[in-house]
Formats: sequence, C-alpha cells, structure tokens
Amino acid sequence: MSVNLDAAPGAVRTSGPAPRRKDRGLSRVGALFVSPYVLFIVVVFAVPLVYTVWISFHRFYFTAPGTKIDSPWVGLSNYRDVFTDPVVGQAFLNILIFLVINVPLTVGLSLVLATALNAKIRGRSFFRAAFYVPYVTASVALVAVWQFLFGSDGFVNHLLGSHAPDPSWLVNSHLAMPMIAVFVTWKQLGFFVMLYLASLQNVGKELYEASAMDGAGRVRQFFSVTVPGVRPATTLVVIYAIITGANLFSEPYLLTGGGGPDHSSTSPVLLMYQKGIEQGHPDFAAALGVVLVAFVMIVSLAARKLTERGD
Repeated sequence: MSVNLDAAPGAVRTSGPAPRRKDRGLSRVGALFVSPYVLFIVVVFAVPLVYTVWISFHRFYFTAPGTKIDSPWVGLSNYRDVFTDPVVGQAFLNILIFLVINVPLTVGLSLVLATALNAKIRGRSFFRAAFYVPYVTASVALVAVWQFLFGSDGFVNHLLGSHAPDPSWLVNSHLAMPMIAVFVTWKQLGFFVMLYLASLQNVGKELYEASAMDGAGRVRQFFSVTVPGVRPATTLVVIYAIITGANLFSEPYLLTGGGGPDHSSTSPVLLMYQKGIEQGHPDFAAALGVVLVAFVMIVSLAARKLTERGD
C-alpha cells in the first residue's frame, strides 16, 4: 500500500492500484479453484451435447474402432421421425404423468417431514438417517423390495386378496407409471428432506414466536412462515425433481421389464437406449435427446416462474 506524503497534515491517502492488484490476484486464485469443475462441465456435458446435436442432423451409425463410414447430412429428417413416432409421444406423456404425481408428492412430503424432523423430538437423528437410507441404496436392491411388495404375487396383493388390481400394479397399463412415480418419490425423499432441513435453519425463530403471539397455530405457522421461508429451497427441489424425472431410466427398465405394458411406462431416456443401442439408430436417439433437453428447459423455466411468483 502506497501513502501520499503531499496530503494535508494528519491525512493519509492510499492509492487505488494496490487494492485492484489484490482483487486481480484473488480472481486468479478463484479461477484456479473453479477451473477443474469448468473442465469437467465442458468434457462431460458440453462436448457430448454438441456432438449429439451434430449426430441428430446426420445419418449416423455406430462402427467398430478404426472403421469409418460416411455420415451424410439429412437435415431435419431425424426430428421428423421423432415427432411422427407414436411411441415418442407416449413416452413424453408418460413423463408428464410421472411429473404430475412425483413433483407435488416430493415437495409436500419432504417439506412436511423436514419440518417434523427439525423439531425437538426423540430419536430425531435416527429418523433423519432412516429417511436418507433409500437414497444411497442401490436401485437394484430397492427394485427387489418393490417387486416383493407390488409384484403379481407380492405381499400387497396377498393382503388385498380379491380387491387387488387385475392386471397387477406393475403390469397394469394405467398403474405402471403412477407406481414408478411413487417408487421414485420414496427413493429420493431423504435427499430432499435434507435440502429442506438445511433451508429451515435460515428461517428465524422470532418469526414463529411473533406468529404465535398473534394466535397462529402450528398449521397456520407452517403455511405463513415455513412455506414462504423455504421458497428458494422449494424452487431447487422442484427443478431438481423435474430434471431427474425427465431422465428416468433404471426404474422403468427394471420394474416393468423395459417400459411395458404396451409402452405405458416407457420414458424418453429408455426409448433413446432402445432405439440407439438395441436397434442401432443413434441418429434418431440423438434427435430425441435434443428434444428432451428442450422439453426439460421449458418445463423447468415454467416451474421456476411458478414457484418464485410470490417473491
């Protein structure tokens, strides 16, 4: 730091360049720390996305290493095939059904449970861990539990007896996707509960005390204090649930044998796998992937506007 000796007696002036040099140094350090993540985003997300867009405009085939074949430009042909394929329309309808069930359930249950677990109750740490266990458990193990409960000869059907649905839950064209939505809600609930628990720490206790003095009960406090106080977390939960739901793959693949019955539980990502890998049409799968990205962006932006409307 330099000092201006020509200033009036008793006054000390510091020149400006030193703080700016310090700021530039901090910026370089920050860029150094951020650069690995930026590189990760570029390599893992940006480059594959650009390559996917390129494939979607060409007639493309997977080949053996070292083998080269022409990939002619086909323009919007792949996109035309995507939009005229009835299975694609069914897949996006399935995802909409999934999101309509999964997102409200996820937001409502996780917020209520987080509010309960934020209170001083006995065994609070145990319950917090118990709700988080399904999220960190392998999907294959959880699918086995779900099959045991809701399979054709499952435990639930034995309890219901003659009242059990026919066809059964996971092979019923009307119930397969709702059951997958409930399964995913249960599996991921612990993660969203933790997000809300973190957000609840920022809601001032004085707000609850003031509302109690005004005569508000627990239910009124929940809707007047808790819900507005965790709105940023709600936006994050909604968008994250939409993104993970739109990328649904392992659940329909494992629970319903690959999207059955009659494609009633097929998701766009599962259809991309079937078309691109199993049937050898990666160009069609790439076009479907680009459409899915646009779909997720539109739905996520609409959800963000909706959840932040009260701000």
